[in-house]
Amino acid sequence: MAIGPNTKGVYTIAPTPFEADGKIDWESLDSMVDFYERCGVDGMTILGIMGEAPKLDAGESLEIVKRIVARTRLPVIVGVSAPGFAAMRSLARASIEVGAQGVMIAPPPALRTDDQIVTYFRNASEAVGEDVPFVLQDYPLTLSVVMTPAVIRRIVTDNPACFMLKHEDWPG
Repeated sequence: MAIGPNTKGVYTIAPTPFEADGKIDWESLDSMVDFYERCGVDGMTILGIMGEAPKLDAGESLEIVKRIVARTRLPVIVGVSAPGFAAMRSLARASIEVGAQGVMIAPPPALRTDDQIVTYFRNASEAVGEDVPFVLQDYPLTLSVVMTPAVIRRIVTDNPACFMLKHEDWPG
């Protein structure tokens, strides 16, 4: 199922389960995917803030993507936010190659001005590939980046690959 501007429905935000020793809990991951399918969600978003992505190395992240994509018929969106565009591009391209339908990108905490924010997302879209659909993640309380509705509009207007907003709190 292709995702894009006409995508609708409920895309669950999936946590990443861990064992007590910090290793990925693969059995719980499988069970969670099966549970979401039984609940009737329309898609899954993985490796975001709640997905504990910063706790994983690149190999672990891709293994999670592969496992979930292989297990479900649902469209999967992968959080690819990273300190640099090279890591973002690498995970994004690898995720799309194994069957993910899109990626989610959050702004880094250092962005302050409207122009910095808009430019960052243009550069991020170019980095992952303008053919890769992306979700704009807006979570100012955690990321400390304030995107006004006007900035969000500029990002969506300037980046045809941006097809969805993940809005989590004010003032967006």
